[in-house]
Amino acid sequence: MTLAQAPHGFLSPTGVEIAFLLVGLVTLGAALVTVTTRQLVHAALWLVVALGGLAVEYLLLTAEFIAWVQVLIYVGSVVVLLLFGLMLTKAPIGRSPDADSGNRWAALTVAVASAVALVWVVADAFRTTWIDLDGPAAGTTEVTGASLFRHWVLPFEALSVLLLAALVGAIVLSRKAKAGDQAGDLPAAPGKEGAR
Repeated sequence: MTLAQAPHGFLSPTGVEIAFLLVGLVTLGAALVTVTTRQLVHAALWLVVALGGLAVEYLLLTAEFIAWVQVLIYVGSVVVLLLFGLMLTKAPIGRSPDADSGNRWAALTVAVASAVALVWVVADAFRTTWIDLDGPAAGTTEVTGASLFRHWVLPFEALSVLLLAALVGAIVLSRKAKAGDQAGDLPAAPGKEGAR
């Protein structure tokens, strides 16, 4: 039996699997920097790297429609919305020591427990499933679009309403802050100072 005819396994990874692992490590590193940095703008930019890495992972799994949805909705909309929210609420540009709530160990415990549970569930559900990357693409735009708009129309539209609500909320918060600043900047009435 030649090497080309050998059965596929964990000890004989293909180039796509190696690329998947390397991109996954970069994505994991970007996600860790996102939640550990003390500069909010840098956290948003590292979030772009993490979400872009997920899009590359989808491309490597031959799900190009989901990859482009990831880029358009998350990288193109959610992160831009987050950056607008940071700009409109006058978030500090530099290091923010008050961004740390002091619950780091509790947050780390919850994050590790959630990651272990997620990996366990996914590994148990797909233990015997192999994706044939050399065969016909299973995640094409036609197949995914038909499934999405046949069975998942309501959640898809709910997501668009959620994004719109977040944008309107950011504008309302910024206008309230501006109205409060302008009310504090008004000079006192001339007759009021003498009465005190």
